Amino acid sequence: MKLGARILKTGLAIVLAMYIASWTGIQPSFYAAIAATFAIQPSIFKSFQTILEQAQANVIGAAIAILFAVTFGHEPFVIGTAVMFAIAVILKLKLEQSAISLALVTIIIIMGNPQDGFFLYAFERFSLIMLGVLAAFVVNLVFLPPKHETRLYFKTAGLTEDVIRWIRLLTRHEVNQQSLKQEIPLLNEALIKLDNYYLLYKEERNYFRRTKLAKARKTVLFKQMILVLRKAFLILKTLDRYENELQLMPDQIQKLIQQQLHHLTDYHDRILLRYIGKVNIQLTEDMAEEVDEGRESLTDLFMDLYDNYEISREQWLRVLPIISHIIEYNEQLEHLDLLVESFFRYHKDDNTVEIEPEARNE
Repeated sequence: MKLGARILKTGLAIVLAMYIASWTGIQPSFYAAIAATFAIQPSIFKSFQTILEQAQANVIGAAIAILFAVTFGHEPFVIGTAVMFAIAVILKLKLEQSAISLALVTIIIIMGNPQDGFFLYAFERFSLIMLGVLAAFVVNLVFLPPKHETRLYFKTAGLTEDVIRWIRLLTRHEVNQQSLKQEIPLLNEALIKLDNYYLLYKEERNYFRRTKLAKARKTVLFKQMILVLRKAFLILKTLDRYENELQLMPDQIQKLIQQQLHHLTDYHDRILLRYIGKVNIQLTEDMAEEVDEGRESLTDLFMDLYDNYEISREQWLRVLPIISHIIEYNEQLEHLDLLVESFFRYHKDDNTVEIEPEARNE
C-alpha cells in the first residue's frame, strides 16, 4: 500500500493539532484534529485560501451557535435551525464547501453540550477548531510541498501515450472494439482529472520576480499540451465513429491517413520528451518537416479523389471530419513545438520536471 503526500499531510496535521491543543491546555484535543482533517489542501496557495475562508466560516458558525443557544436554548430543533441558518449565510458569502462543513462542526460542538460557563466553553471549542485549521496550514506550508509540475507532466505524458496507442491500433485495424468502447469513457474521465491537476499548478504562486515569467510561460505551455492531447483524443473518437466509412475509402487514402497519424503521434511523443531533455532540437525539426509534407499529400489526395469522382459526395463528407481533425492536430502540435522551443530559448534552466519513478506513479 502506497501512502500519498495528502495522506501523510493529513496524519501530520492531526498529530500537530492534538499536540498544540494539549500544550495549550484546551481539551478535548480531538476537536482540533477534526478541524485539521477538513483544512488539508493539495497546494500551498489553496491552503492559504482555505484558511481564510474557514476562519470566516468558523467565526460565523460560533457567532450563530452562541446567538441561538443564548436566545432559544440547546434543543435539537434549535441546533438544526442554527445549522440551516449558517448554511444560508455562508452560501450567500460564496465560501467553499469545506468552510460550510467546518462551520457546521463548530455549531454542533458548541451547542451540543449545554453547561454552566457556556461562553467560556464556546470560546474553548472555537479555539480548538481554529488550532486545527492553523495546524493544517502549517503542515501544508512546511511539509511535503507538492510537485505539481512534475505530476502534471507525467499525467499528461501517460495519458498521451494511452491515446496514441489506441489511435495506432485503430489505424492498423487491430483494435478490439469492445475494449475501446470501455476505454473511451475512462480516458475522458482522466482528461477531466488532468484539467484539475492543471488548475492546481496554475494556482501555485511564485514570490520571486525572476521565476514569474518562466512560470507564466510554462502555464501556457502545459495548457497547450493538454489542448493537443484533447485533439488527439478527438481523433480517436472520430476514427472509432467513422471506422466503417474509412474502410470503404480507396487504399491509397487509408494508407496516407495511417502514415500521417503515425508521423503526428511520433512528433507528439518527441515534443513531450524534448521538454524533459530526452530529445534534441534537430530531431523534432526533422519530424516537423515530414509532418508538413504528409499533410500536403493527404489534403491534395483527398481533394483529388472528390474532384476526379473517385468517391461519392456522401463518402467524402463522412471522411471529411477525420481529415479536418488531423489537420487541426497537426497545427496544434506545431504550436506546441514552437512554445517548447521558445521556453528553452529563454528559460533553459527553469524546467523543474524531475525524472523520478515516484512522480510517474502519483
